Amino acid sequence: MWELELSAHLLKRMKDRAFNEVDLRRMLEHAAGHRADILEGRFVIDTRHGGRSWEVIVEPDEMRQLLVVITAYPLD
Repeated sequence: MWELELSAHLLKRMKDRAFNEVDLRRMLEHAAGHRADILEGRFVIDTRHGGRSWEVIVEPDEMRQLLVVITAYPLD
């Protein structure tokens, strides 16, 4: 299993959007699906948190075997 790396942008958003790393890991563990993002090499993870649909943007780093989490946001 790959380790997670949390981007500086994500860390700020976690505070703004009232979720933590445990919540994020749970969202990723229970993902409903994924698709390619508009930026090459990134993916959108479809998931749920707090009774709402969320998207988590990730970028795999195969060289370091890290999944870099770029951001996460609820869908309104």
